[in-house]
Amino acid sequence: MNYKTVVFLLLCCSQSLFAQINFEVDVLNKGAAIQPDMYGVFFEDINFGADGGLYAELIKNRSFEFHQPFVGWLPFGNIAVKNEAPCFNRNPNYVRLNETGLRRGTGLENFGFRGIGFQKNDDYRFSFYARVVNDGDKKFVVELLGSNENVIGKGELTVSGNSWKKYTTTIKSGATDAKGKLRLILKTQGEVDLDHISMFPVETWKGRENGLRKDLVEALFELNPGVFRFPGGCIIEGNTLETRYQWKNSVGPVENRPLNENRWNYTFKHRFFPDYYQTYGMGFYEFFLLSEDLGAEPLPVISCGLACQYESEECVPVGDLKPYIDDAVDLIEFANGPLDSEWGKVRAEMGHPEPFNLKYLAIGNEQWGEGYVERLIPFLEVLRNKHPEIKIIGTSGPTPDGEKFDYLWPKMRELEVDLVDEHYYRSPEWFLANAARYDSYDRSGPKVFAGEYASHHKTRDNNLRAAISEAAFMTGLERNADVVQLATYAPLFAHVDAWQWKPDMIWFDNLNVVRTPNYYVQKMYACNAGTNVLPLTRDNEIVAGKDSLFASAVFDANTTELIVKVVNASDKPQEINILLKQLNQSVANTRVNISCLHANEPGAVNTIEAPNKLVPTSTYVLAHEKGFKLNALGNAFYVCRIKIKE
Repeated sequence: MNYKTVVFLLLCCSQSLFAQINFEVDVLNKGAAIQPDMYGVFFEDINFGADGGLYAELIKNRSFEFHQPFVGWLPFGNIAVKNEAPCFNRNPNYVRLNETGLRRGTGLENFGFRGIGFQKNDDYRFSFYARVVNDGDKKFVVELLGSNENVIGKGELTVSGNSWKKYTTTIKSGATDAKGKLRLILKTQGEVDLDHISMFPVETWKGRENGLRKDLVEALFELNPGVFRFPGGCIIEGNTLETRYQWKNSVGPVENRPLNENRWNYTFKHRFFPDYYQTYGMGFYEFFLLSEDLGAEPLPVISCGLACQYESEECVPVGDLKPYIDDAVDLIEFANGPLDSEWGKVRAEMGHPEPFNLKYLAIGNEQWGEGYVERLIPFLEVLRNKHPEIKIIGTSGPTPDGEKFDYLWPKMRELEVDLVDEHYYRSPEWFLANAARYDSYDRSGPKVFAGEYASHHKTRDNNLRAAISEAAFMTGLERNADVVQLATYAPLFAHVDAWQWKPDMIWFDNLNVVRTPNYYVQKMYACNAGTNVLPLTRDNEIVAGKDSLFASAVFDANTTELIVKVVNASDKPQEINILLKQLNQSVANTRVNISCLHANEPGAVNTIEAPNKLVPTSTYVLAHEKGFKLNALGNAFYVCRIKIKE
């Protein structure tokens, strides 16, 4: 090889290495409107996400209604489970304590949900319902115990009379301990009946007594969700129809909401938690209330009469669906009905006379086949007639492709559902390869609800690689906002000591919260949603994978800002020149605010021990006359905002 050839090749390599990448944003060509509820959250009662998680109750099996009534409890002394003349007819079990004066004493210990978390100097509201079996006042001592059995808080209650009454005391914790427990001791000789033994931190979300765990709700609030899907997916179906989630059991006085077996408590043999039930303490009223608190549109899911098709072939005959359809109609009345309606009155009596303004209703979860379609039809017939204002969501099955998907989508179009719920649990490579999935979708059919999705890395960790692939995929959701109108990551919560499924957006223990990289991707989208899509191209093509780059752009009419989202899924830095086409002004020296989620190691994760290892950082650059430059690091997701004049 001669000298000239070597020089020529070096020049070519140099030019290739530093070749300018230009993205063009057509600033004046405002496209599809982005729904204000586009990005949201989906709650599934899995991974101890409700009892032991978002629901702030600290006592497990507080009403002794588990199939084994002392699960969660260690009784000592003379204690028996009774159900004659109960305090609550739908939760009839209670315990009778008989203190005979022996030195060992009589009482109960409760271990909570993998322990009880106590914070030093925080107050805890303890309560129970009680009646004296024989005459005289009966004294109880309530102790908060640390993990080393030391008493870190103490209170007393005196029970009198042979009628059921509620007794309450507040106890301050003298120490912080994530693995504490509760001890309750009857100090006076005689017999006493106890039921619904409960303890909440006084400081719940908005200070509500039957409240939610404040730090977990704060994490949701920071996401700025537009829609809130609840109360789950597969738990709606149940392993059997008997164990399906029934919303009517989840409203009314919390003490009399009947227990239900959790769909997930024994599904995964390697993560086997037979002690996980649903108290319904956080029921549909609390879900609607939380939606309102978050500023999110409520999106409940109800049973279509099919048990989980992965677990069972049990189904309701089509001709016998009336009770299920009535439940759907009554749910709309509970959410939106006037005060003089049957279910609107229930809502008002629970403390919310104003309607919740329900707009969406999902019929079924991941059902498939003819069995789903033939059951959906009668729901549609009734709901279209009685409540045409409600948008009905059907499903395309459990996967984003394949035989079930290909059968259901045409059926959903034929039935004219408003949205079709698509689910994708796939590898990071799938998410990267499918960033242009919706660019070729039918624009005239039902809209898409990306109801459950998560990138499943081979480790199943919530690492940066998975989060980056989701960010890349979401550029395609945003670019096609005329087709995709709602999107919610799944699942939402997982207890580090009791998870059944991963990855999950938010991890927690009894005292701490971990926001994952996936969480921050969702937050960066939801807090930078914009109002209209803008065309963004590279060499007149969408930016959906060439050189491992992905991008989308929107305009925010509320702030008159251009928002550009860029993902560099490669390991190498890339310099990108973002040019603003048709801009009738110079933006030279205009500040471009940039948020960046990045790590050099794609496998980076946040943990309880290091919750802030990977968080977005903020910086800025100054624009040049026609746009701005972005030096995109490898394994990074960027959100860039620049104010422009319309």
